[in-house]
Amino acid sequence: MTRGIEVDNGIEVDDVGPGRAKARMRVTDAMSNLHGIAHGGYLFLLADTAFAHACNQGRVALAQAAQITFLRPVPIGAELVAEAVERAMTGACGVYDVTVRHGGEVVAEFRGQSATVRTRGAR
Repeated sequence: MTRGIEVDNGIEVDDVGPGRAKARMRVTDAMSNLHGIAHGGYLFLLADTAFAHACNQGRVALAQAAQITFLRPVPIGAELVAEAVERAMTGACGVYDVTVRHGGEVVAEFRGQSATVRTRGAR
């Protein structure tokens, strides 16, 4: 388990383990859209960061596809938490779900598909 990894864009990865990861981010004014709420691109960035940490345990994996569904608007100042979980791994292909929450409320659901390009330590 890893804690407190600082990532660019104000994201902190709190917890990483086999096939899972948790990341958090506070929404700033600079992350707002024209409606004065969090821009969806930043929610995607947070979810994608959790996904990347979950699928790169013991291997080098890249995203081959990802999609997000926005369920609720997120206010400026909100503390968001994204939890990624591996759902399936077959050969080099993985499927991961990431739930993004504000408080206990789900604000977005993300599904990412990974492709393993090599195992860690291999060239």
